[in-house]
Amino acid sequence: MTDLSQSTAATASARPAMTAEIIAVTGLDEAVLRRLVHRFYTKLRADAELGPIFASRIADWEPHLERMVAFWSSVALMTGRYHGRPVPAHAGLPVGWAHFERWLALFRETARETCPTEGAAHLFERAERVARSLHFAVEDAANVGADAVPMLRQTRSQR
Repeated sequence: MTDLSQSTAATASARPAMTAEIIAVTGLDEAVLRRLVHRFYTKLRADAELGPIFASRIADWEPHLERMVAFWSSVALMTGRYHGRPVPAHAGLPVGWAHFERWLALFRETARETCPTEGAAHLFERAERVARSLHFAVEDAANVGADAVPMLRQTRSQR
């Protein structure tokens, strides 16, 4: 077994204990995350700024909501349920940081409404990381034609 596969196997075997500990500390679980995701996307779809962006790209909401529940389960509870690639899916969106700030504001509001205080704080931290990561991806995609981008990406990957 290679070092990487041993590390992956160790993480997978430790995952249930990590998940149980996070659930105990935060009060989050799959049911809470499902309520959060469904309520959040109801608000997002009705939002004048973000709703049209999502409506132009998502026709069938049920599969998307299920993917988002799996995503937040993986991000918040370390379950490993999500196996998608969110960066390429968001890289070409016509959005700026103001859109991510609005997304975060709606997410925080919804987390406060649906989660225990400790769980909401846990989710805020992760949502901010997600927003920053996706914002960088959008910025990079928007600058693909710029001469500095390949060098910038190479420099980032060397860090």
